Amino acid sequence: MKFSQRLVTELKPIWEANHHHPFVQELADGTLDIEKFKFYMVQDYVYLIDYAKLFALGAIKATDLAVEGKFAELLSETLNTEMGLHRAYAKKFGIEEAELENANPTPVTLSYTNYMLSVGQSGGLDKVLVALLPCMWSYNQIGHLLKDTPGAKHPLYSNWVAMYSDDEYTDLTTWTIDLLDEITAGKSEAELKELTEIFKNTTRYEYLFWDMAYNHQDWPKIK
Repeated sequence: MKFSQRLVTELKPIWEANHHHPFVQELADGTLDIEKFKFYMVQDYVYLIDYAKLFALGAIKATDLAVEGKFAELLSETLNTEMGLHRAYAKKFGIEEAELENANPTPVTLSYTNYMLSVGQSGGLDKVLVALLPCMWSYNQIGHLLKDTPGAKHPLYSNWVAMYSDDEYTDLTTWTIDLLDEITAGKSEAELKELTEIFKNTTRYEYLFWDMAYNHQDWPKIK
């Protein structure tokens, strides 16, 4: 069994919980409260700023020139395409670029990105991949699950579904999964268990991120 298959098999309850979170389900139905989505959009932008740094780490830690180039492509795709689309998309919700650029991370966003960057810097390319993959992979799966739902035709949410289900994003996700399988082949059980724990943690953070957005969880207001 490939390592990627082992991950989703062992962590199936956590993995599927993300797909069935109320935020995702209401997005699929087209009934999600717009204020919840706006809160999500701002925090997702903040998240992407640090998420992109994982691709830079991937380029640094790559030992193959083609892999290094692909991570550079992923970095460019995130910074110049995904975040550009994010800014244009946010305007449809009345969110100006200045609000995105000046937003502060919530406790969940800050904890999630700090964890990924800490893990990514602590080891080799394998750790970078298991840190970043739950976000990319689950978004691609959710995008495909939502393609034939009312959310895919919603005047505001359809762009989100289209972005994460399109062929280009799917190809990048598949490449990343295949790379993880390639570099973990032949690793010891102890090494695979360590990588599984990281993947499990970032999958849990994905759930917390949906939960944060759905419940508008920010820093406590302290007088």
